[in-house]
Amino acid sequence: MANPSRGTLPLTRKELYDLAAHCRTYAQELARHEQTRVNLKHCHEFNSWLAKLKSYDLLARPLATLQAARPVARWQVMVLAGVVGLILLLVLPGRVDRALSTAIVYGFFLLLIIFYFVPERLYGTTIELLEAKVLRVVDALDELLHNAELGLTEAAYFRVKENLEAARHELRQQIDLAHRRF
Repeated sequence: MANPSRGTLPLTRKELYDLAAHCRTYAQELARHEQTRVNLKHCHEFNSWLAKLKSYDLLARPLATLQAARPVARWQVMVLAGVVGLILLLVLPGRVDRALSTAIVYGFFLLLIIFYFVPERLYGTTIELLEAKVLRVVDALDELLHNAELGLTEAAYFRVKENLEAARHELRQQIDLAHRRF
């Protein structure tokens, strides 16, 4: 049996139409969230959607280099660091002298504060980065619409084109607004 993750499913007209509509609604949904934060739900949703997209024969090659989202939020990093710190607090006093143990604990608390202020985009995929990934999907679908012979009717062609242009406009606008803040 063929592996569907290698681009073996044929992309039909209806699926292209549905994907274009999904891109438009997904772009509008991403616009409702804070651009600099990681949203775990959207990261997982994007990863499953990307796997589905890469399973289509006509989209496997254009999207081959598109990486999955990294669903790592600040609270996860802080909890992991807190657990490591708690283990250090329990283990260090019996293993090293008191001055070194105190220095390590204070250094660790300073490290926790630094972790809190590190931008989330360094360890997770923010909404802005998700929008950029969706924009790559929109561009791949648009190129496919113009280059591939899918047998779309004129009305369907223009509806797909309209959905892709609306998604592109929304995504570019949100990315531009996110960059203007800083």
